[in-house]
Amino acid sequence: MARSRPQSEASQRWDPERYRRNASFVAAGGEPVLDLLAPRAGERILDLGCGEGALTRLIAERATVVGIDASAEQVASARARGLDARVMDAAALPFQAEFDAVFSNAALHWMKDLDAVAACVRRALKPGGRFVAEMGGEGNVAAVRRALHHALARRGVDAAAADPWRFLSVAEGRALLEHHGFAVRFIELFSRPTKLPGTLADWLDTFAESFLNRLDPGQRGPVKAEIEEYVKDRLSDGAGHWTVDYVRLRFAAELRPGT
Repeated sequence: MARSRPQSEASQRWDPERYRRNASFVAAGGEPVLDLLAPRAGERILDLGCGEGALTRLIAERATVVGIDASAEQVASARARGLDARVMDAAALPFQAEFDAVFSNAALHWMKDLDAVAACVRRALKPGGRFVAEMGGEGNVAAVRRALHHALARRGVDAAAADPWRFLSVAEGRALLEHHGFAVRFIELFSRPTKLPGTLADWLDTFAESFLNRLDPGQRGPVKAEIEEYVKDRLSDGAGHWTVDYVRLRFAAELRPGT
């Protein structure tokens, strides 16, 4: 039976090189959200969960942007691109009415305390400022998530305690935004099956460390193989090509007057 590891040992780690190798599709899929943001010259924009700065760089071509991320490694990679990137907790931002817009792509679903994050976004925005984001939505990576929970439970590990994700429905997303003073201009939940550049095991290494690190090192390879076997009929074409069942929640909202 696998032992349950301390939270610090079980946390997700972001390696910029591994991320570029296995997850370049994340930034590519987020480019339509930039169109929704429509950054303008003279604006000051906060990129919440900027990662290595692939989309931050595109915002910087049109506006002034500050990127923040909890990963020091990803922030260092973003700074190497010449970006203003800072290590910060999105649930404890120090900004007060500094930004015309807050942008986020593929980051909010990693933040369990979304109430605190939304409150920080509200404080960071100027009056009438906008919040434009895309995140994993209800049903995101459902097949892989079920397989992870099943594989860990078979080894006596509490998968719920390891699970780092919070995927919202449209109703939950709207309620969160409205509770924090936003008028929702647009919100949708949509399926986006996503082809992986490599194996599902590579995806698990990149995105599922919070689960895998709860296992002893010798168990991780067999667990990844078990998960691939569990979902291959649904997610693999049989020739080694994997497509993961991504579902995204995308929204655009503005601070209501007087908020």
